[in-house]
Amino acid sequence: MTVNIGVHKANPSLYHLSRLGLLEEALRPSGETVAWHRIGGLDTAAALADGTIDFGGTGSTPPLSAQAAGHDLVYAAVSAPRPGHGALLVRADGDIASLADLKGRTVHLAIGSWQTHFVAKSLAQHGLSYGADITAQRSGADSHARLLDGGIDAWVGQGAELSAARRDGRVRTLAEAGDLIADRSVFFTRRELADSRPDLVGLIVRALQAADTWAAGHLDEAAEIAAADQGGSAADWREALAGLPWQLEPVSAGFVAEQQEAADILAAAGFLPRPITVADARHPGLDAVAARSLTPAPSETAPSAAVTAAAAETREAPEK
Repeated sequence: MTVNIGVHKANPSLYHLSRLGLLEEALRPSGETVAWHRIGGLDTAAALADGTIDFGGTGSTPPLSAQAAGHDLVYAAVSAPRPGHGALLVRADGDIASLADLKGRTVHLAIGSWQTHFVAKSLAQHGLSYGADITAQRSGADSHARLLDGGIDAWVGQGAELSAARRDGRVRTLAEAGDLIADRSVFFTRRELADSRPDLVGLIVRALQAADTWAAGHLDEAAEIAAADQGGSAADWREALAGLPWQLEPVSAGFVAEQQEAADILAAAGFLPRPITVADARHPGLDAVAARSLTPAPSETAPSAAVTAAAAETREAPEK
């Protein structure tokens, strides 16, 4: 069997796993192989549904949209919260003093990502609606520049772009994502695979944690890889990567409650076409497998020198 894994470049665990050879090594005894597919976060659930991939990971919002669209996915594992991962920025010399001042304004964000939940919850806490009170536009490489020249009023920055914008010094933080949402990475698969091969899903989760362990111990190398592939400076990437938890967790009741709150906010704002029950995407058997997979064995060690060398040699993005 070839295991097909979707790699969303903004998901750091999958991004590094695709370069380290850890999953390939784990699959070798069974004679199975892995194929990596670069897939955008908003396309991950559809790729699962049509069989293009068997496993993927995104931020917290895409699986909610997938459930609302009728896709039968189940959660496999989640990252620990990422408190410093993103922020809503405005111009330092502008006239926006609070979130309430965003009414009637234009906000750039990665629509459909965790950023949608973040902005929607920020507005809801001030009596505003994501769907009715702002103009949400998709962010791009020029969002920081457009914020500074007055073309837009606010922008959600994350990762290396956020580090660069703050270093530039002409922006002010209106809201920190970590103050409002857990902002986790989430990993999911098809229910059919969770039912038939929970061992395989557990093996993937274990390999993801090993990739996280490698990245946490090799931040300079990880930053250089990301900068070479995705742009930006290695210094900004290192700052962004250093703020990530690099720790996975099994799906819990607390996580399900977080996702349900997000789903309710997004449905009320009209972003989701219908209300959903997040618990329907929980798979108790898979939760137990993930918990075992994330418990280190007494003899387990950090990734080998060979893995580190492989990462250092690999600079190109994975393609199918």
